Amino acid sequence: MKVTIVGVGQTPFNRNCGVSIRELCFEAFKDALEDLNLTPKEIDASIICSAPEYDRQRSPAGLIAEYLGLNPQPTFLAESICSSSSTGVKVAYSFIKSGLHDIVAVIGFQKMSEISSAEVQERMGRGADIQWESPFGPMMPAGYAMCARAHMQKYGTTEEQLAKVKVKSGKYSLLNPKAMYRRAVTLEECLKARVIASPLKMFDCCANADGASCMILASEEKARKITDTPVSVVGIGAASDTQSTTGRANLTGLNCAIEAGKQAYKMAHITPKDVDVAEVHDCFSIAEIMAYENLGFCKPGKGGKLIEESQTYIGGRIPVNIDGGLLSKGHPIGATGGSQIRTIVLQLQGRAGKTQVDGAEVGLVHNIGGVGLYGNVTILKR
Repeated sequence: MKVTIVGVGQTPFNRNCGVSIRELCFEAFKDALEDLNLTPKEIDASIICSAPEYDRQRSPAGLIAEYLGLNPQPTFLAESICSSSSTGVKVAYSFIKSGLHDIVAVIGFQKMSEISSAEVQERMGRGADIQWESPFGPMMPAGYAMCARAHMQKYGTTEEQLAKVKVKSGKYSLLNPKAMYRRAVTLEECLKARVIASPLKMFDCCANADGASCMILASEEKARKITDTPVSVVGIGAASDTQSTTGRANLTGLNCAIEAGKQAYKMAHITPKDVDVAEVHDCFSIAEIMAYENLGFCKPGKGGKLIEESQTYIGGRIPVNIDGGLLSKGHPIGATGGSQIRTIVLQLQGRAGKTQVDGAEVGLVHNIGGVGLYGNVTILKR
């Protein structure tokens, strides 16, 4: 039995959205249901995806299921930090594949504006080992800065190549009405920006955001009655790595992404060359370059050259993050994976507008939690 995605939705990503988490999720849910032959009561289960401690609501799954009219169907909470909503998709896929449920809604959200940036960094830092790592200061920017330094030392990657990742994301965010930062940036602006954690500068880092996303998955049999344009989930990979970066074999790539990619490719019976369009977790510019390599879009050490040659633009060898990515679209932690999947679903349905990749049939989503702690890769097919 095939598992499909029949509907996708997303709120705009922004700071200070001005609404509650239940209203954020309702907006994404409503967007996903649009044009579907489906009512909330026909959804068998819901999976709510969010990282804890950014808002005051404990056990948000119950609150959101109630507000969306999904009671008395079961609801569950999935959490793997920044990869929470792609983890939710894996759980939903398992529910449907096993025959336990036929239609499952996966809703990811985060409202990060209720606390200060310093408080956000402190909470994100606690995603690392709180005894041996986070007390000594390696918050998220520092963790990826170590990866950038290691990559530069081993492969000769340059700050200009890192900056070009942001230049690309800015170009495409202009075309995404749901992106937080809808403006282009120049290479010079990126290189002159203030340093956050050397060599990463301000434009090398994604921004905290408020937002929600929604995906509705269904069995192939049910999908035929819901929509004319279902997208098949053909490959799912998931892996993890050590909580502390001191336990890693190297810092020039993310082993969890490499392993998750291998699993997904094997399950989908494809190779990296078969992927027409991809969304990767560019929380920092170095993360996108490492993703090129970890997913097999180029050889290790050649990621900088790939962006330098514009091979990840539309018209290049493999278009990547042509919705602006996390760097320009924003990163509301629990909603991010769902937003990435939404982008690929729209591409495969031919509904991506000005960023449509001609003839896109196979799409890939790479969603990471923490500094390579959790890795999820999802492959979708038209």
